[in-house]
Amino acid sequence: MAPSVLASSVFRHRDFRLYQVARLCAVLAAQIESVAIGWQVYELTGSALALGYTGLAQFLPFLAFSLLGGQVADRYDRRRILAICQGVMLVCSLLLLSFTLGHVTDVRFVYGVLVLFGTARAFYGPAGSALTPYLVPPEELTRAVAVNSTTWQVATIAGPAVGGLLYGWLGGKGVYIASASLCALTVVWILSLHVRTGSASREPVSLATLVAGLKFVRSKRLLLGSLTLDLFAVLLGGAVALLPIYARDVLHTGPWGLGLLRSAPAVGAAVVAVLLAFRPLGGHAGWKMFGAVAVFGAATLVFGLSTSLPLSLAALAIGGAADMVSVVVRHTLELVSTPDDMRGRVGAVNMMCIGASNELGEFRAGSLAEGLGAVNAVVIGAVGTLVVVALWAWLFPELRQVDRLESAAYRRPPPIPTPTP
Repeated sequence: MAPSVLASSVFRHRDFRLYQVARLCAVLAAQIESVAIGWQVYELTGSALALGYTGLAQFLPFLAFSLLGGQVADRYDRRRILAICQGVMLVCSLLLLSFTLGHVTDVRFVYGVLVLFGTARAFYGPAGSALTPYLVPPEELTRAVAVNSTTWQVATIAGPAVGGLLYGWLGGKGVYIASASLCALTVVWILSLHVRTGSASREPVSLATLVAGLKFVRSKRLLLGSLTLDLFAVLLGGAVALLPIYARDVLHTGPWGLGLLRSAPAVGAAVVAVLLAFRPLGGHAGWKMFGAVAVFGAATLVFGLSTSLPLSLAALAIGGAADMVSVVVRHTLELVSTPDDMRGRVGAVNMMCIGASNELGEFRAGSLAEGLGAVNAVVIGAVGTLVVVALWAWLFPELRQVDRLESAAYRRPPPIPTPTP
């Protein structure tokens, strides 16, 4: 079968198609909104630390509720969980709209809304991650992961660019109205899914089942290595929180420039995701993952030192392309090496790592930039990422030795034979 036919085969499945539309709307809503939040907070405060607090406000509830979110995802219909969480995100968009229309200048209102948003994400992430294997046959799962990533990246490209244009044209109110509308559409598409996941886990609720995902990841060194590599690499190398500072003070652009900067990593990532959807990663996946994270760190270093908008956009695009290779390897390893009744809880651990690397990384960048300046904060973080790659390549030889991702598939132990009388 031709590669193009193989890549499109996952779209034969109705629920998978609808889920991609829902994901597209959901990520567009969040990305459009993020541009307005970053610009408004920096415009009101002029503080790098205030930008860092936007990440911390999302991370703390995410950390507090992610394990519970995984437990919920393994016990209840994941489709309904997604719809409820997206409804909460719709409320967040409407609250931010009231912040703009009411000309509120106290950014603590924004932080409060972001706490609510982070809480919803803590339940949304594990349920969404665990739903994908229900939408396609097992032999198409790796390709479905690549398509999921493509959808996410397309929305991440378009969202910030549209958000920057809307903010420049209509101000914050236009951005938040668009975001609320997309959240409402997401709820509609999710409720249109026919799949019903029911309860994958029948274990009674307890502290042991709550932390079972952490124990499972700790027992699987491939998962532990891939999740923590991404965690520390992005925690140190992430520069998203500082993009408003780079847009206004380093590169001397406006909200449109901020939109381009936020879109650039997704442009590179989308190109790689499309390529991987047509032509899977193949052999030597472990080494490819380490190489990709090293390229991400080097590209971040170039961005940190750049004073040219074209060079900055190119560096961010290359970093996004490299990060996508890591994302596909990590997420595929998570799905193929985890039994279904654990996917929600393992997905929660993955989402905690993503939240720590992204939102806590924003706080790290903002707090460091407050004392050392934005450029120094990015450069120090990029060097730290390269150190992490070298250290993890030494600590996790199993990850280096991964060849084809399918070889890591979870296999249940054979049943113990019943002795005959």
